[in-house]
Amino acid sequence: MNDRQDQLILAVHVRGLDGMCAGCRAWWSRLTPYPCWQVDWATSREARTVTARFLEGVR
Repeated sequence: MNDRQDQLILAVHVRGLDGMCAGCRAWWSRLTPYPCWQVDWATSREARTVTARFLEGVR
């Protein structure tokens, strides 16, 4: 996966008015509380990428 795919997941999987994940409902018809596991995964990937870029700049 690349940064663009992570951003796509974060753009689609947002909190709905009822507190459920709008992306999970639209893509799989699942009622999943927000944040869903895909948001957790994408934010951890994003944080890992930012940390790696920072550490490369420090060296």
